[in-house]
Amino acid sequence: MPRKKRASLKRSILPDPKFHDVVVAKFISTLMERGKKAVAERIVYQSFEGLKAKKGDDPVKLFKQALENVKPVMEVRSRRVGGATYQVPIEVRSDRRISLGFRWIIGAARDRGEKSMDARLTAELLDALENRGAACKKRDETHKMAEANRAFAHYRW
Repeated sequence: MPRKKRASLKRSILPDPKFHDVVVAKFISTLMERGKKAVAERIVYQSFEGLKAKKGDDPVKLFKQALENVKPVMEVRSRRVGGATYQVPIEVRSDRRISLGFRWIIGAARDRGEKSMDARLTAELLDALENRGAACKKRDETHKMAEANRAFAHYRW
């Protein structure tokens, strides 16, 4: 908890150089490891080329649709009440929704078996477009947990 007031200004992010989109730039930053942004950009752009080759549509639009399919609506948070810990279902904030979607897509892509990371990311995005794959499974598990613990919703804060 901050001792003073909450930070009021959220840092703005510059759009990516190729598609001029802020969401894509944030995805590139999330994918990046050890500060190697050029490598992350190359992976994402090659993955988008693969999306365009497979689906024939605008890759940014397809990416946003895949992200929309992966983003969770509800999640559970642990809440301690009188010595017992309850899993309380809460609605996910919009910025957390996006970051969880990014994390799940990237994590699922890294666990896949294809040769290169751009091929893995392309395959995972194609699966997310059709509501299958590991990232969508993760979203479904999160929703099931929230649904199962709906009885504890009155402990929401």
